[in-house]
Amino acid sequence: MTAVISNASPLIGLCKIDLLYVLKELWREVTIPEAVYREVVVDGKGKPGSNVIESACKDWIKVVAVKNRHEVEALQTILDKGESEVIALGQELKADLLLLDNKEPRLFAKGIDLDMIGTVGIIRMAWERELIEDPVKQIHHLRLNGFWIHDEVVEQFKKGIK
Repeated sequence: MTAVISNASPLIGLCKIDLLYVLKELWREVTIPEAVYREVVVDGKGKPGSNVIESACKDWIKVVAVKNRHEVEALQTILDKGESEVIALGQELKADLLLLDNKEPRLFAKGIDLDMIGTVGIIRMAWERELIEDPVKQIHHLRLNGFWIHDEVVEQFKKGIK
């Protein structure tokens, strides 16, 4: 089975546009570290998507504790707690893929040879596997729901799907 570990932003973003289910369709199971669970379910209680993610954690999202706390503490000097735990857990589990959106953790993950994809990439993958119909519409829907995506990324995305 493919080991896929997600940070908070892809989960939240996909919830905002009712596409969290595509993660289950793409990978059957997604793992999140405890810090991500706390961020989206505990601290995010009452925010859009928190109840959907909490429910998924009882089914196909697996919450796992990071063992290497020293690694997490070292990573937290440059990344937030959730990102730090995603990368540390990715190393521990020899993850096939990390779901990360922010530039800094993506650069760090790339530097230690961890593969990653962001929310835009997930939408593209879902479209390629015919799980969704109009990926450009979904990207615009994401932006309308407060999910920040650089204009250049949107333009590259549009060019890449033609």
